[in-house]
Amino acid sequence: MINGSPREKGCTYTALNEIVKTLKEEGIDSEIFHIGNKPMQGCIACRKCAELGRCVFDDAVNEIAKKAKDFDGFVIGSPVYYAAANGSLLAFLNRLFFSGGKNFAYKPGAAIVSARRAGTTAALDQLNKYFTISKMPVVSSQYWNMVHGNSPEDVLKDLEGLQTMRVLARNMAWMLKCFEAGKKSGIPFPKEESIRERTNFIR
Repeated sequence: MINGSPREKGCTYTALNEIVKTLKEEGIDSEIFHIGNKPMQGCIACRKCAELGRCVFDDAVNEIAKKAKDFDGFVIGSPVYYAAANGSLLAFLNRLFFSGGKNFAYKPGAAIVSARRAGTTAALDQLNKYFTISKMPVVSSQYWNMVHGNSPEDVLKDLEGLQTMRVLARNMAWMLKCFEAGKKSGIPFPKEESIRERTNFIR
């Protein structure tokens, strides 16, 4: 799990921690990685990652990209800023998925957001796009994956939001177990086409 909030133990963490506890009940190990509150370098489109096999900026992005090889699923959490995800998290994810996207393919992904009041669905849509461009199955819940509150204490009072996190965790656990059963049964990953088509609309 990636905590994309500058606050290590804030509202986003509180939601992620509800997922951690429920996954544990389902026999699934997890960990929360906090991106921190230091400036995060954005992608500069240098494309050096193609030849280096990692991002040219050697920081937490490369650390998570390397770990991602061994992870079976991902949850990305963010606070809502101006109806969008945290800018530092977006810089982090742009570099992570561009330089290490192959480590995410065919692994379940879920996004969760926290907000005082609104902007949540726009932020969720933004985060889910990282999964859908990376061949990742998206895990859903019984409602959009969000909690509300201006503090961790407020989030703990959002009973519907916390339940949404628990249902999300159980759905993630179910999907992970199904995937593992599929592997043991010899079901291969989807066949990929050898050539990636790219159509440019302006000549």
